[in-house]
Amino acid sequence: MPQTNTNQFFAVIGCFDTKPEVFAHLRRKLEEAGESVEMVNVGIMGSTDLFPIAVESVEIAERGGANLESLREKKDRGWALERMAEGCRHLLQEWQDQGKLKGVIGMGGGGGTFVFLSAIQSLPLGLPKVIISTLATKDVSKLVGAKDVVLIPSVVDVAGINSVIEPIINQAAAALVAMAKVPLAETKKYKGTIAISMFGNTTDCVNTCTHLLEAKGYEVMAFHANGIGGKAMEALIREGVFDAVMDLTTTELADEFCGGILSAGPDRMKAAVEMNLPLVIAPGCLDMVNFGEPQSIPDEFVNRTFYHWAPNVTLMRTNRQENQLLGNYMATITNPLKDKVAVIFPTQGFSQVGETGGKFYNPEADNAWLLGLREKLDSAIPIIAVESSINHPDFAHAAVNQLIELIEKTSR
Repeated sequence: MPQTNTNQFFAVIGCFDTKPEVFAHLRRKLEEAGESVEMVNVGIMGSTDLFPIAVESVEIAERGGANLESLREKKDRGWALERMAEGCRHLLQEWQDQGKLKGVIGMGGGGGTFVFLSAIQSLPLGLPKVIISTLATKDVSKLVGAKDVVLIPSVVDVAGINSVIEPIINQAAAALVAMAKVPLAETKKYKGTIAISMFGNTTDCVNTCTHLLEAKGYEVMAFHANGIGGKAMEALIREGVFDAVMDLTTTELADEFCGGILSAGPDRMKAAVEMNLPLVIAPGCLDMVNFGEPQSIPDEFVNRTFYHWAPNVTLMRTNRQENQLLGNYMATITNPLKDKVAVIFPTQGFSQVGETGGKFYNPEADNAWLLGLREKLDSAIPIIAVESSINHPDFAHAAVNQLIELIEKTSR
């Protein structure tokens, strides 16, 4: 059903010290649509009298642990933006917790975009989030993170009303209003919701696991292990979306260790442990590191084994030393879960190209991961060796059976 709380409003976030005219127009379009609007000023140098402001920048700065006057005097724009972003995040989270937020919208250049995208990181999936930005066509993936936010290119600078920016603002306002009217999907009744990681080289495995879990009454959400996908999965795990995790494609750790382009950062694999969820892990695609075009590969790797997956994607085979270190690391991360975690080891290859006859087939390097794992893994955590490659149905069945066993043991 649609939101029915009559006390709800749209929060408009922006720097009213430099762009008051465009925000006045945005506010007017939202109110013409019959919506309640609260204006939030994150501008450091001043304010405006063009419209009423619900929360001024002085309060935002205080919520961010700073004094507005000191932010001005320090003249450190980066630090000031961080404090304003933090203060705005606290405000939005408070409004969300109180059930007041219907959606959020902002406009800005580099600074305004940073503050907006940083501030919305605590808001839940499904709450409408829109920003008109001069950076919308740039790579702002690190700022967006795992959030479902609509970025609209401003085309011109967000500096005043003109024949280009006006229709963009009108459409953005209309989009936000329409998004908030979309009924929430009726929740199906599942036994639980499972997160699963996948890659092109583990697609067959993940598809089989998904079908098996769905047949048992579970909802399954797959995340592409391309850096952004891993971050999204970790973020949603921390939001409490999942009841268990099948981390079968842990290749992003190889990229983190070896400087590949698809790292999900140093916190990859930690969320399930922090949330104390049943967890099955496997070394899916740990036999590869992702680089771009061949000329982008660092000189230190020139003598390694490569596979050209696509014109702009070059895979590098991990070696014994790297896999052993990865095994050590993964064991250290998962040890705190003890009786809620299991490891599934495919003896005949970690990926499609790592199977018997594949270019990355290297049992010695694969077994080095197992050796590294055993060196650090808590003896209470089972390691189930499956005499197949990761994409064989036998492996999928073993992985699913192990996860169901962990879930049932946890629920007793």
